[in-house]
Amino acid sequence: MIHPIPCGSVMGGWDKIFSMSSTFLRSKRVLVGLSGGVDSSLSVALLKEQGYEVTAGFIKNWSDTKDLWTGECAWRAERRDALRVCALLGIDLLTFDFEKDYRERVLQRMFDEYEQGITPNPDVLCNEEIKFGLFAQAAFERGFDVVATGHYARVIQDEQGQAHLLKAIDEEKDQSYFLHRVSQDVLRRTLFPIGHLKKSEVRLEAERRGLPTASKPDSQGICFVGKINFHEFLRKKIPSVPGDIVTYDGRIVGRHDGLDAYTIGQRQGIRVSQDQRAWYVAEKHLEKNELIVVPDRDDPRMFRRQAEVHHVHWINQPLFPVDGQPVQLEVVTRYHQIPTFAQVNHLADDVVRVVFDQPVWAVAPGQSAVFFDGQECLGGGFLN
Repeated sequence: MIHPIPCGSVMGGWDKIFSMSSTFLRSKRVLVGLSGGVDSSLSVALLKEQGYEVTAGFIKNWSDTKDLWTGECAWRAERRDALRVCALLGIDLLTFDFEKDYRERVLQRMFDEYEQGITPNPDVLCNEEIKFGLFAQAAFERGFDVVATGHYARVIQDEQGQAHLLKAIDEEKDQSYFLHRVSQDVLRRTLFPIGHLKKSEVRLEAERRGLPTASKPDSQGICFVGKINFHEFLRKKIPSVPGDIVTYDGRIVGRHDGLDAYTIGQRQGIRVSQDQRAWYVAEKHLEKNELIVVPDRDDPRMFRRQAEVHHVHWINQPLFPVDGQPVQLEVVTRYHQIPTFAQVNHLADDVVRVVFDQPVWAVAPGQSAVFFDGQECLGGGFLN
């Protein structure tokens, strides 16, 4: 459903690759995902200044969360900010209602996987299914040449027309981890206008242009849902199934109200009855409904030397040797983690085994393992 409303630099090794933006100098129509935040607002402004024919697109995915200040549906406040930006820049805003699809494709899958005892990443699913799925599809069907968002990442294209996803210049804000499942076809027609900027520079540039969102705080929490009490959010869909919190030697130290609410490596929210030490979730025994904890973050049982990764999506697949030998890549198993070198073995079409050079802490089933070759994000899959 759609409602019309009037209103960088490249790192070493890429010397033969040129910026995607130059590829589209003859393709002028761009639909920019405008969330009502500063990042997407500046993206709209920059593209307009660069001579693109810019239209903004606001995505409505969730209508339950209330805005902290107004008490109304948060999406209405976000859309109002998006309208203010469009009015200032003199461009149109299209509103896309994907709420039904978002609930089915992202949230229901998230609830299902939590109930199975694994920890999905809804931001990864949202990018794959909504922003670079339904939104991009709607844009191309309506005659737009490219789509753009305010993500902190870079996309460039080589002389053969193959798109490459690179990390943002701002390492603290880099979001390539969450974009690893974007298809090659969509990535070829995608722009990330602020990927070459630091977050501080984004705010300064937004202030310089008088954008009404320049000082707006960054959004937090689940993609489109916002900052919520996640435990209560899960309990709306998944009934409480209490069980014991135990140590590896079988000592019962507390009670949990459902394994779905915990993830490997978690420290907060563990209800241990007596011992005041900091406890960490090391494992979940679904059959016994037991949460296994350790009192030491550096307990050897918190680390893994290898993992299997399934449903692997390659943006650009590495060349695996025909003799079955592995390739060495950098692997990230959680957002903002320092990449770890690993030997990656190809097992099947979308399954690999990863053997880390150094043990990795708190590898959580359901989370994404994302593969990098230096600055380039090659793709990724889900941890078993």
